[in-house]
Amino acid sequence: MGDPNIITLDEGWNKQIKVVALDPLETMLEEGFKTKTRLFSNQEYAKVYTICYNMCTQKSPYNWSEQLYIRHGETIAEYLRNKVLPSLKNKHGEQLLGEFVRRGENHNIMNKWHQKFFMYLDRYHVKYHQLPSLEDAGLRYFKTIVFDAVKADVTAAIVDLINIERNGGVVDKALIKSSVEIYELMGMNSLDAYVSDFETQLLAATHTYYAQKVEAWITQDSTPTYMLRVEKALDEERARVAAYLNPETESKLLQALDAELLARRQTELLEKDGSGCRVLLMNDMIDDLSRMYRLFSRITDGLVPVAEIFKVHITDLGGEKITQRLARVETAAKEGDKGGEKESNDDPQFIKDLLAVHDKYLTMVNVQFGSNTLFQKALKDAFNDLVNRDVGKFKTADLVASFCDRLLKTGSTEKLSDNEVEEYLEKTVQLFSYLTDQDLFAEIYRNQLSRRLLNQRSASDDMERLMISKLKSKCGAQFTAKMEGMLNDLAIGQEHAVSFEKFVKENQQLTGLGKLEFSVQVLTTGHWPTYKSYDTINLPPAMLKCTQVYKEYYDVKTSKRRLAWSYGQGNCNVKGTFGKGKVFELQVTTLQAIVMLAFNKDPLCPGGLAGAPISFVALQESVSIPEDVLKRVLHSLACGKFKVLKRIPQATGGAADSGKVSAFDGEAEGGENKKEKAPQSKGVLVTDTYAFNDQFTCPMRKIRIPMSLLEESHNPKRVEEDRSIAIEAAIVRIMKARLTLSHQQLVAEVLSQLSFFRPDPKVIKRRIEALIDREYLERDQENQNTYKYMA
Repeated sequence: MGDPNIITLDEGWNKQIKVVALDPLETMLEEGFKTKTRLFSNQEYAKVYTICYNMCTQKSPYNWSEQLYIRHGETIAEYLRNKVLPSLKNKHGEQLLGEFVRRGENHNIMNKWHQKFFMYLDRYHVKYHQLPSLEDAGLRYFKTIVFDAVKADVTAAIVDLINIERNGGVVDKALIKSSVEIYELMGMNSLDAYVSDFETQLLAATHTYYAQKVEAWITQDSTPTYMLRVEKALDEERARVAAYLNPETESKLLQALDAELLARRQTELLEKDGSGCRVLLMNDMIDDLSRMYRLFSRITDGLVPVAEIFKVHITDLGGEKITQRLARVETAAKEGDKGGEKESNDDPQFIKDLLAVHDKYLTMVNVQFGSNTLFQKALKDAFNDLVNRDVGKFKTADLVASFCDRLLKTGSTEKLSDNEVEEYLEKTVQLFSYLTDQDLFAEIYRNQLSRRLLNQRSASDDMERLMISKLKSKCGAQFTAKMEGMLNDLAIGQEHAVSFEKFVKENQQLTGLGKLEFSVQVLTTGHWPTYKSYDTINLPPAMLKCTQVYKEYYDVKTSKRRLAWSYGQGNCNVKGTFGKGKVFELQVTTLQAIVMLAFNKDPLCPGGLAGAPISFVALQESVSIPEDVLKRVLHSLACGKFKVLKRIPQATGGAADSGKVSAFDGEAEGGENKKEKAPQSKGVLVTDTYAFNDQFTCPMRKIRIPMSLLEESHNPKRVEEDRSIAIEAAIVRIMKARLTLSHQQLVAEVLSQLSFFRPDPKVIKRRIEALIDREYLERDQENQNTYKYMA
């Protein structure tokens, strides 16, 4: 007779568990929960749990754990096949989704109560035999029996609702979200089911949807309007993901939009007539350009064509500025034939135009294009092309240096504050950085700096040092060493001036200078440009006395240093008495002063000429100034605006000679601050005679009489020599390190090392040949195209 406490499988399952718990649960799931907040009371739950516990803890052969696990699965499967699946058949759209969500939620409820009822089974039997948990088993039954059967229709219904919303319709977002959550649940702690059964189809549908939309947009909309539509679509898709899709879908969904709306239509959008990228740049549509950058940065290499258009636009715009300069030069040349000015290296308008273009598009790169390296390179490439183009007789390096000279010297027409000057200098250095002829700029700038410093025309010592520091930061200390040396010479020169002044006061009788004010600036030969010395000049006695006194002082002050006078760089203040005792203070160069003193009635004047008219030949014999220099000096004194001398041409050529100087007589007021053009050879002739202009008058009492420059802005031959030295030094440095190199490798390395200029490979080859001749290098006997370093 059996133990009355033993629960048989049939009794426990059919008469207890099924009747008390499982059948009522299915009925409530089918009929609805109505007002019940809890499906089973504590007593009902405890009763079923106890029965399950007892059936699982009875000793074998009455331990029904395995049978309960099997019947648990069979019960769920039977319910899904007989009740759930039929309820989803023949339903479509929102109706299908509604029922799908309801059945999914019901299944979760069923699963939870099954877990509670069979908790002991789940806790011990399942773990011991490594079986799927009751929750996982329940989900698998739902997936294989229900989900796999209806997923295609459900996915289609969800996609249809999403497309309705894309078209502006109103949809039940909560319903879509609940449907999507079931897909996520079916992945069993992964997104596999979500991705394979829903996301893939959604992405395909998205491609199709936007491929159709883009056909209408690209036809009817301008590029800015189209981009606004794309931005709106992207924002809507992001909101859609946030509302009811898995976050992992966002990047894939947006990539689908990028492909359809941007990548496949990129060329059409960028080159669209009347509204493409070039038009946006031309019309400064910065908001649209920012939007274009943001959108096309989303696709692979999407910014490359935009950057190329940007580069071409800058190049074309800069080309227009060059064309305008060449037109001005051509107009000036035509006027020059009629007596007007000819081409000059001082063209501030051109440099300002280039700076304005660079400043505008540099700001655009930094702001609208997020400092992207592609656009930085496009700007750099465009200006590398522009600033190294042929812009007339003078190179851009010359024009940039002259622009800096205009900013930094006194008497300039540029009326700027210190902050404005500093801003211009910063921008100019940026322009300078694009030059391939940076060594040429340095040579010209150094010459102009020397003139500013020696003629006391520098507006600010601080600004001079600021500009040099900016060049130093760009190119290194070696690039600015000579310029810094020039400023240091002036600083030391101030100490010498104080010391010399003290020397003169203490030795007034010995020096014999009297009230004559005299100062000397000592220049270090290596720092300053090379000047012609004019050693043969006959100085007036007063000037000669000054030089002798200073030499005596300097010999005492220093040792083993030799002074070489550079009269072409000095300047003088000379008082001149004209007419009825009118006294003017004339600011002139030393050479002008020497010539003017030759016409003085002072008996100390060399040659005893005593103010009488002097022929060109006699004057040259008296002062011993070279003929070409004397012509320039006389031209400034007799043919310029301030004619302190009278030019008396010979009768044989008087009419023609007068015609040659008439172009210089009508110089505008204030022209003394401008550089005079070098006179033509026929302007001042050796047959002319000159006399003191007793009738000279001027409303100003202090007058600066300008003279055309004796030195060129730079010596092209000197620049080429310096370049040859730099090339040879680079070759030797490279070969000493590498010992053996082929010709192409050597040329490539030389080009990479020379940053201040870009030499012609032919020039490099000639320098290599020169080094071979001087036995620094030799050719390989087996391969003539290979060089070896000779230690």
